[in-house]
Amino acid sequence: MIGNDWDHLLQEEYQKEYFKKLISFIEREYQDKTIYPKKSEIFNAFRHTSYQDTKVVILGQDPYHGENQAEGLSFSVKNCVRKPPSLQNIFKELQDDLKIPFPKNNSLIPWAKEGVLLLNTVLTVEERKPASHKDQGWEIFTDEVIKILNQKETPIVFILWGSFAKGKKKYITNKTHYIIESAHPSPFSAYNGFFGSKPFSKTNEFLKLRGLKIINWNVE
Repeated sequence: MIGNDWDHLLQEEYQKEYFKKLISFIEREYQDKTIYPKKSEIFNAFRHTSYQDTKVVILGQDPYHGENQAEGLSFSVKNCVRKPPSLQNIFKELQDDLKIPFPKNNSLIPWAKEGVLLLNTVLTVEERKPASHKDQGWEIFTDEVIKILNQKETPIVFILWGSFAKGKKKYITNKTHYIIESAHPSPFSAYNGFFGSKPFSKTNEFLKLRGLKIINWNVE
C-alpha cells in the first residue's frame, strides 16, 4: 500500500476490520464526491518519509479541503495555490527562528525528504467540508502510527501545535523522544504562543545533541 518499511509495520493494521471498513467507505466517497487529496496521494506522508528515516513528526488534523490544496502531508499545499494562513504563519516563525527567507514554495515535501513525517490524523476530506471524514477510522489508524513511532529506539522530535495535536501526547511515553508543544499556527491562536516558540531551532538543537543530522528547513 505504501511501498516502504511502513507496510511491514502496519501489516496487522491493514487486516483489522475497522481498516477494511474505512477503505470501503473511502472507495465509495471517491466514486460519488470530490475528495482530497487525490486517491494516489492519501499515504504520501509515509511514502516520502519511511519509518527508518523519521526524525521529526509534525501532527495536523485533516487535509485542506479546497481545490488543488491537499497533497497528503500535514500543513503542506501544492505550489500552484495560495498559501493558507496557517502555512504563512509557519513560514513567518521559520523566518524569525532560523532567518530562512520567507519561501516562495508551498510544498513541504523537502521537509519530508529530510525525515519530517507530516502526519494528519485524518487522511481524507470531502471538498469544502472540513472534518467530514472524522470518526470513520482514520484516527484509530494514525494513533497506531504514533504508538509505533513511540517504540522507535532512535530519538524523534514530536511537534504538537494546538490542543488537538497535544491530545496525542498520551501516546508518546518513550523518554528517548522529545516533545515540543505550542499554540496552533492558525491566525486564531498564533499570537497565543506559536510565534516565538522556535520549534525549528529547538528541533535541530535536540538532534545535534543526540548525534543526528539536523533538518534543513529550507523548502526552496
